Amino acid sequence: MKKNLFFVVFCLFFLSCEKKNKIENAVSVIPLEVERFDKIFFETSPKDLEKVKAAFPFFFPAGNDNSIWLNKMQDPIWRELYTEVQKKYANFEPVKVELESLFKHIKYYFPQTKTPKAITIISEMDYNNKTIYADSLVIISLELYLGKNHKFYQFPNYIKQNFEQRQIMPDVVSSFSTRKITPVTDKKMLSQMIYFGKQLYLKDLLLPNYSDAEKMGYTPEQITWCQENESYMWRYFIENEMLYSDDQKLIPRFINPAPFSKFYLEIDNESPGQVGAWIGWQMVRSYMKNNEVPIADLLKTDAKEIFVKSKYKPKK
Repeated sequence: MKKNLFFVVFCLFFLSCEKKNKIENAVSVIPLEVERFDKIFFETSPKDLEKVKAAFPFFFPAGNDNSIWLNKMQDPIWRELYTEVQKKYANFEPVKVELESLFKHIKYYFPQTKTPKAITIISEMDYNNKTIYADSLVIISLELYLGKNHKFYQFPNYIKQNFEQRQIMPDVVSSFSTRKITPVTDKKMLSQMIYFGKQLYLKDLLLPNYSDAEKMGYTPEQITWCQENESYMWRYFIENEMLYSDDQKLIPRFINPAPFSKFYLEIDNESPGQVGAWIGWQMVRSYMKNNEVPIADLLKTDAKEIFVKSKYKPKK
């Protein structure tokens, strides 16, 4: 029995590696170009500011006086932040290698997608826009990936736990997904659950070497909590008729980032936030397991259809 089990596990591992190698080798991606705007800006002499503005006009909104940028260049706090970023990312090559692998996977599943240029910046610590994926650019705010315990971070734990280098790729995929997933057009909680479930399923495809915790932005303990309480959470949603409810209070309770989800029960303090998105992810996984659907079609499919055809049933 043990020999048979070992053989099955070995075969699954082999098939997984074979698929990964197929993707890596099948796609020819133009070598990724990285521009360290953070270094260029803070290492430029004030007299050469106009040259930087000419090279990166999209970072210098019209109407702002040069004094704003000159002050930023020389401000002690900004310069200290720049120093900390350079300590962490003096060698950007490991991140570049991961970005190149990610774009190979993107190109494999979305052949028409162009390989963008990556630009690193130091911005205003806007944790809602840590990375921005545009048609030809991926902008990465490095000041938000210094490590969750960095002295500069005065944020709640549930936010700063994702200020790690390992979260750059999941954040890039999240931004990329907004350009591919059909937006939600109604106010039902199920629609929000499935929307984020699609986003997380994209991470399954594009980040095969990442754990579920990393894809979700959870700790390993939070993933375990969801797995152990999946049946209970599902029963709670069904019994309280939440799936097709358009009560907008449900979104911050179960979908949005939060320190915990709000069942208004004793389990609240043990639960992570966004459990509705996690359940939506399991629905989408079940749908793709039970239906032969191209990824492009999945991202356009209606939430109700995915729910019905997923045959989703949590383990007890």
